[in-house]
Amino acid sequence: MNGHELVSSPARQPRSAATDANHFVLTFENNRFASELFGQFDQNLKLLEERLSIDARARGNSVTISGDLTATNQARRALDYLYERLQKGGSVDTSDVEGAIRMAVAADDQLLLPTMERKAKLSMAQISTRKKTIVARTPTQDAYMRALERAELVFGVGPAGTGKTYLAVAHAAQLLERGVIDRIILSRPAVEAGERLGFLPGDMKEKVDPYLRPLYDALYDMIPGDKVERALTAGVIEIAPLAFMRGRTLSNAVVILDEAQNTTSMQMKMFLTRLGENARMIITGDPSQIDLPRGVKSGLVESLHILKGVEGISVVRFKDVDVVRHPLVGRIVRAYDAQYAVHEESEETDR
Repeated sequence: MNGHELVSSPARQPRSAATDANHFVLTFENNRFASELFGQFDQNLKLLEERLSIDARARGNSVTISGDLTATNQARRALDYLYERLQKGGSVDTSDVEGAIRMAVAADDQLLLPTMERKAKLSMAQISTRKKTIVARTPTQDAYMRALERAELVFGVGPAGTGKTYLAVAHAAQLLERGVIDRIILSRPAVEAGERLGFLPGDMKEKVDPYLRPLYDALYDMIPGDKVERALTAGVIEIAPLAFMRGRTLSNAVVILDEAQNTTSMQMKMFLTRLGENARMIITGDPSQIDLPRGVKSGLVESLHILKGVEGISVVRFKDVDVVRHPLVGRIVRAYDAQYAVHEESEETDR
């Protein structure tokens, strides 16, 4: 452990019963790192208190933690992980603290992943490019990033704000930098989200650019802008509208299909059969946000049913608890899901 653990006197009364209580002091050797760890005005410690219902009081480069035994151990693992991150040259912000807390809680909820040891240190999957390193912020993100490493075809399914598309693009950029693949192919069905955009001027790239903006944003986060532009010009990064994929065999590439819930059954089958040698496919989508005309079956929903249990395919399902945008986004997703559930139950009753 990076901080020296000292048992303090039992002067302070913990919140829970004595049999479930814990009270200890963590001392971190590097004062500057300790200050960054605790956050400005101890904001990171306040976040720990709020999420885990503990007391965390800083004094110098030490922090006294009191509360429920399980929660205080979760806080210790989270702080230990974040301190190691600082020692390795990383930074710690609010989202990093949130991620460490989620992973620590998951270990005790028995959502155990291969590299997470119960009651021990946290180990989170990460994706690294020359420009940026991304660390998993939820157990599902961790599982998704590990699935991207080992499977040739990965489905990332779930609500907005969970990092499905962003992590897919980051993984593709990482493989391109390593020389594992020769190109990145980005695709997305051109279906408006409830709006009629009308005729779009320009060449093919200019016509589909509005639909692929989230993919571009992720690319520019991972790869310097000038290199992205050169890669687009050279065809190393290719924009391939779904309608133009028929007849192709995609080899030595990472192929990303975003917003896959808006594919038809025939489009999805066509896309899946494009997979060539040394290629990876990543398919992302949210079945709760289908913009297809009424009565048209979603190719994503159908494929998840048909391909269930097929060897070599990994399906990672995100939930509202995996939303890593503003906390309000998670609450919005939960509210809509609850309403849809009530609506579906009502329809079943009417039948």
